[in-house]
Amino acid sequence: MDIKLKLNGKPICAQIDADTVLLDFLRAQGCYSVKRGCDTSNCGLCTVLMDGKPVLSCSMLAARAGGHSIQTLEGLQEEAADFVGFIADQGADQCGFCNPGFVMNTIALLRENPDPTDDEIRAYLAGNLCRCSGYDGQLRGIRNYVNSRKG
Repeated sequence: MDIKLKLNGKPICAQIDADTVLLDFLRAQGCYSVKRGCDTSNCGLCTVLMDGKPVLSCSMLAARAGGHSIQTLEGLQEEAADFVGFIADQGADQCGFCNPGFVMNTIALLRENPDPTDDEIRAYLAGNLCRCSGYDGQLRGIRNYVNSRKG
């Protein structure tokens, strides 16, 4: 079957099998920031934005993305650059494997709520699994980033 969508701002038309999951489709398109972690929708490593909202690409058929706009970290480098620097400065990215999911969800959070409370940050990132840091570094990095944007 054919799929047509916008991937990181570029129109894409591709042939897919009916059972292709979005994660596999995106990786086949060269979007390697989209990672396979659990395949059970529990870790957040495969998070992408569909029409600006975070979705788990491991549990969505690629066909459902047809006609939509999909953004991966590859398409959000400018928007993510400052934030990623803050996370690194906070020592929150020990191994870095979970960072793409955290970054994607944080971008979506800050687009929706530019001044979230710590509890709102925790709630929004609840679906992201990080085995290294205990989440304090990520929360501190997000909080410092939000505070720096206030001026």
